[in-house]
Amino acid sequence: YYRGAVGALLVYDIAKHLTYENVERWLKELRDHADSNIVIMLVGNKSDLRHLRAVPTDEAKAFAEKNSLSFIETSALDSTNVEVAFHNILTEIYHIVSQKQIHDSPGGDGSQPSNNVQPIIVHPTNEDAQKKKVQCCNA
Repeated sequence: YYRGAVGALLVYDIAKHLTYENVERWLKELRDHADSNIVIMLVGNKSDLRHLRAVPTDEAKAFAEKNSLSFIETSALDSTNVEVAFHNILTEIYHIVSQKQIHDSPGGDGSQPSNNVQPIIVHPTNEDAQKKKVQCCNA
């Protein structure tokens, strides 16, 4: 399940404390099996049910900080913060992956960019070549 994963959302229901209690186990499983650079975001879902809240925001935020996770509350029902959550985790993933590529590249100790750039040459397809051969005005 975890091989090659670069990001994970640990989602719990803010109205059901039991789902939040399982987060610690899910986090341990992720840390045991996923790449050490995986980006993990703790997501409290169903923020539209604040009148039924069973998990205080401060409690979840503190857990996230203690475990170096990003945190957000969302509502899939009314789309509150859903796009923001994905944007934030993808931004974090991008930063980590791009830094990893810099450090993993030859001469890429992070101090200076690598000069080992390989150009990509795109040759025209047969279809493109045929279009060029066709004259505009065949008389």
